[in-house]
Amino acid sequence: MTIASFDDLLRSASQQAEPQRLLFVFTTAELPDDATPEQRARFQAGQGGTLTPLMCVDKSPAELPSFEALLAESRRAGPAWDIVFVAALSGSAGRSPSSNDAEAPLQRMVESIKSGRIANFIPFDIQGQPVSFG
Repeated sequence: MTIASFDDLLRSASQQAEPQRLLFVFTTAELPDDATPEQRARFQAGQGGTLTPLMCVDKSPAELPSFEALLAESRRAGPAWDIVFVAALSGSAGRSPSSNDAEAPLQRMVESIKSGRIANFIPFDIQGQPVSFG
């Protein structure tokens, strides 16, 4: 299945053979203090900068009916964000992963994002649309 929207991701997670737990890391775009004038101009034009993790959460697909629900909950829970990175944690033998099972993978996800290793995650913008970097 092609993931063309956040809701496609929810459908896909619900259709997997093993129960899934979705992992979310919310980030904000920032410009480093030592940015060059060219980097500052690109950032003002909506390009470049760094993505800094703000908060993370895990949810089962059943706990999240839509992107709008995620957006509303994230606005209540924390600061404004620009990009949310999503990964899935698969259960086994029909057992759903718990929030405790998700803690270490979420922390590894945060560290990966901090170091720019984002290829294993699906990024979405504030409208729930996938984002392509590069």
